[in-house]
Amino acid sequence: MTVELIQGLLVAFAVVVILMSPYIRLLRFIGMGKQISAEGPDSHQIKQGTPTMGGLLIVAVVLVLFAVFRGDAIRGGIIPPLAALLLVGLLGAFDDYLNARTGQGISARQKLLWLTVVALVAAYQIQATYDLHGIRVPFVGDVELNPVVYVLFAAFAIVATSNGVNLTDGLDGLAGGTLIFSFVAFMLIALLNVPTQPNVALLCAMIIGALMGFLWFNVHPAQIFMGDSGSLSLGAALAIISLITGQILVLPLIGLVFVVETGSVIVQRVYYRATGGRRLFLFTPIHHHFELLGWDEEKITLRFWIVAILSGLLGVSLFLASIDLLK
Repeated sequence: MTVELIQGLLVAFAVVVILMSPYIRLLRFIGMGKQISAEGPDSHQIKQGTPTMGGLLIVAVVLVLFAVFRGDAIRGGIIPPLAALLLVGLLGAFDDYLNARTGQGISARQKLLWLTVVALVAAYQIQATYDLHGIRVPFVGDVELNPVVYVLFAAFAIVATSNGVNLTDGLDGLAGGTLIFSFVAFMLIALLNVPTQPNVALLCAMIIGALMGFLWFNVHPAQIFMGDSGSLSLGAALAIISLITGQILVLPLIGLVFVVETGSVIVQRVYYRATGGRRLFLFTPIHHHFELLGWDEEKITLRFWIVAILSGLLGVSLFLASIDLLK
């Protein structure tokens, strides 16, 4: 199994690196340049026109390679993350297309509606496939939930994580790097789980390899952006994998950066309304706050990566400690 994981990771990395340069040229040829909002930091205006929709290549490579490696395993519990990558990836790609053409993507309401539909279907499929009747609470064990409550909770987790990753995708390399560390954590959990989940681990390995190949071109100064095609779909897949492994309550720790980014936006809006127009942060999501404080983009990204590494290690440690205590 270890050899297959390494092969999957390396092949995904190599394919993305080989295809990315012609893919960037194609995006430039068809005019898929990112339209930068005037409301953001002024330093981002130089990024105007940088090709976007890089996430679509990541999703395509992962789906094709998984079919090649494990075509006979595409059934049951492994379908939801693959379907989320495809369906949410297509939604994000359409949003990226509209942004490049008009400067305005899909409305937030329409995007939320599509995400919710996909999340509900995925949550139902997970519940039915694994016959889940609750969630696993660290150091406590399985806590039973009504099937309808479980599906609603799982769908909320998928939508929240997808949007959290989307909000994090605002600096060169930021979302890609933090996603890598999150998927590494869940790859380890899938391998150490009882019983082990080799298909989930292989999917994580391929996503990690594809993201590494993407980062080769996305680190500052970025030659291509992930776009909603990547951030929304990979966020949804991450949440679904956490549900499949039974570690949905560990996800907020492993994905701490995404939680903080989302939380900063929510807190800013609540504070703004409660105080009649005052702001707690200079700009949100919070990585822009640090930009306006004078931090270099590379420094913010690297420090957020460090937080993602530490939170991932803590999440895996919590998972292992919980297993040992419940034995």
